[in-house]
Amino acid sequence: MKNIDTAFRHVRTFSLLIITGCIIISCFAVYKSFGLVSQMQSKIYILANGKALEAYSSDRKDNIPVEAKDHVKSFHKYFFSLDPDDKVIKDNVTKALYLSDESAKRVYDDLKERGYYSGIISGNISQTIYVDSVSIDIDVYPYYFRCYAKQNIIRTTSVVHRSLITEGMLRNVSRSDNNPHGFLIERWITVENKDLSTENRK
Repeated sequence: MKNIDTAFRHVRTFSLLIITGCIIISCFAVYKSFGLVSQMQSKIYILANGKALEAYSSDRKDNIPVEAKDHVKSFHKYFFSLDPDDKVIKDNVTKALYLSDESAKRVYDDLKERGYYSGIISGNISQTIYVDSVSIDIDVYPYYFRCYAKQNIIRTTSVVHRSLITEGMLRNVSRSDNNPHGFLIERWITVENKDLSTENRK
């Protein structure tokens, strides 16, 4: 009888250990499965030139500095890249105005009223811009930015190099084809826009 009682206790203990182990393994398997599913859902595949490229999604807050800087660069590129062609000017300015509020529209209207764009067309002038850097303060919303850039104004006989510094605020808006980063530039002003040097064209 003692052997039967001892054997029964051993079997019961062994059974409890097996059941506890199964529960732990099952919980671990469920946990890892949820983690794997979540990881797979964060992956996307992009088809480019007939090849499937793997990409990962991330929270917007992780990309705010990068996207905000690219948004500011894109706006300045569209607004200040001009050629002596009315259609090119309208297309570029229209793209820029999708990325900003009425502060940029006021600057555009003022330049247009002063005949700036007409002078570019009649004088066969091209204007290019290179953004040196963009600083973004993401600690306070809306986000403050300052853009440092260089302009080249190419005339028939000369090239003028100018320094351009602008600043403004960025607020979040819905993403769209016209505004892929989902930001809107507000209270945009030009802090500095001065000639650095002039060189004659040969």
